[in-house]
Amino acid sequence: MVSAKRLADISYRAFSTSMMLLTVYGGYLCAMRGYRYWQRQKHLKMAAENQDPEIIKD
Repeated sequence: MVSAKRLADISYRAFSTSMMLLTVYGGYLCAMRGYRYWQRQKHLKMAAENQDPEIIKD
């Protein structure tokens, strides 16, 4: 039988690990969104310079 203290330690570690993973994943999603925004702005700027109405239409 697992003691209450041991169970609490295991639960705390599992919870801490899951929160760490969620934080890392959230940072990844935020960085990817920023990267996609940056790429989109770059493409729009290039399209405006080239006057390509097909790309700007979106």
